[in-house]
Amino acid sequence: MTHFRRGGIALALAGAVLSGSAFAAPTVLRASHQFPGGKGDVRDEMVQIIARDVKAAGVELDVQVYPGASLFKPNEQWNALVNGQLDISSFPLDYASGKVRAFGATLMPGLVRSHERAARVNNSEFMKEIKAKVDKAGVIVLSDAWLAGAIASKKACIRTPDDIKGLKVRSAGPTFAAMWQSAGASIVSIPSNEVYNALQTGVADATDTSSGSFVSFRIYEQVKCLTAPGENALWFMYEPVLMSKKSFSRLNKAQQDALLKAGKKSEAYFAKEAKGLDDEMVKTFKDHKVEVITLTAAEYDQWVKVARQSSYAEFAQEVPDGKKLIDAALGVK
Repeated sequence: MTHFRRGGIALALAGAVLSGSAFAAPTVLRASHQFPGGKGDVRDEMVQIIARDVKAAGVELDVQVYPGASLFKPNEQWNALVNGQLDISSFPLDYASGKVRAFGATLMPGLVRSHERAARVNNSEFMKEIKAKVDKAGVIVLSDAWLAGAIASKKACIRTPDDIKGLKVRSAGPTFAAMWQSAGASIVSIPSNEVYNALQTGVADATDTSSGSFVSFRIYEQVKCLTAPGENALWFMYEPVLMSKKSFSRLNKAQQDALLKAGKKSEAYFAKEAKGLDDEMVKTFKDHKVEVITLTAAEYDQWVKVARQSSYAEFAQEVPDGKKLIDAALGVK
């Protein structure tokens, strides 16, 4: 082999190494959630916005989104985030209240009441406390999101505590379960993606869930009456986009900054869409001949009275500083 040929091979090898480093495969993050993908579900779109913006930032970072509980089951996502097995999730934080009991405050009857108030709650001492607990567990918040919700029944309209007596109610979390139970219902504990079948098979007579889920999971096909949020929404749930701190810490500064920026864009998108979710739900249910009602202030107050004696009292008893957390949320002006 001539000196010239050896030199050529060496140059080719050096070029291959350089081009390999220049075109290194991007870091791939896995995002999982339980909501339908590709059908306009706002929570899926929040994650998709982050995936698109991070890719467009050109920081060698890709986010693969697995909707519809295709990667992790709903209740497995929190542990997977904490352990770094899962990188990103749109996650109803109350689902982790079995691990961190204080998270039950993020699905507490009558604590938020309206979208306008939800925006103020995001910047409150209450949310600072919640986010500190999220961080301590090994997870960070990329995007805030409060979804309003409703309750619907196969039997008749639910206006007052008397209307829920004797019903089998699917509840999204322990705080609402405590209130429904105190009013005389029995509780069915399943995630929102199993509600349709539970109503269809008679396992449940009624359900509470977010406005988005009521539409995404086609609950209008199984119920007679919907109690929509209106001006007196009992049901608000914090469903942020979360990221594993282990995953975040493995990224470089440019990648971290791109994710945080995309998270803020995702949050802004949700803030614009939030009220529209309720309007879309009401229209969809009416279009499918489901009766739609809202609570009067007096009816709302009846429910809050039951909640104070059940959900609030249990939370204050079981959670260190539980009463302080509830008071901080109720104190938001």
